[in-house]
Amino acid sequence: MRYEATRSRVEDYFDRTATKTWERLTSDAPVSKIRETVRQGRDQMRERLLARLPSDLTGRRILDAGCGTGMVTEIMAARGAEVVAVDISPQLVEIARSRLTPGLAARVTFHAGDMLSADLGRFDHVLAMDSLIYYHAHDIRNALSVLGERTQENIVFTVAPRTPLLMMMWNAGKLFPRADRSPTMIPHAPKSLSRELEDIGTLADLGRVSKGFYISQALEFRV
Repeated sequence: MRYEATRSRVEDYFDRTATKTWERLTSDAPVSKIRETVRQGRDQMRERLLARLPSDLTGRRILDAGCGTGMVTEIMAARGAEVVAVDISPQLVEIARSRLTPGLAARVTFHAGDMLSADLGRFDHVLAMDSLIYYHAHDIRNALSVLGERTQENIVFTVAPRTPLLMMMWNAGKLFPRADRSPTMIPHAPKSLSRELEDIGTLADLGRVSKGFYISQALEFRV
């Protein structure tokens, strides 16, 4: 039940607590200096993950797993992909739907729900930017195993890297009452995660993006 419990906390946070924050962060609206570093870091990570997909995505079916407000969805659809954009937060899905360029609407199918749902179908590629950062290694293994069975080529995703700063934040977060916590990022070392996955596929380290208050590790999984 650990995956379901974490998913429920993530849904509650993004759909009830932080919707307006993420709507603003992923727009052109002015933000604080701290949030500007997060915005810049996410921009860099988005480019890094998209670089692992073909430049021409015509005819490719891609899962944007944890699509948020739809920035990656927009780019992939503009490059010709048929995109299935799913997020656990119905409010974020509606923001993504409203922001999508009308001429790309025929290429995108939006869903509010679990990114692992079999109802979403099969894919050529999966991109999961910062949507697995709250899960333990066992849950990431399960997610990649489930998605890998339905993915023809690669799954590119991110985790929170196991750095001294993030470990300090992770341990400090345990001191707050549960009601006051945002979902806690679970740090992972790529080598340890690779050992966790070695019997179901191969994991490649795509490097880390560290920009102010944004720190994330890019990885690529293939069955």
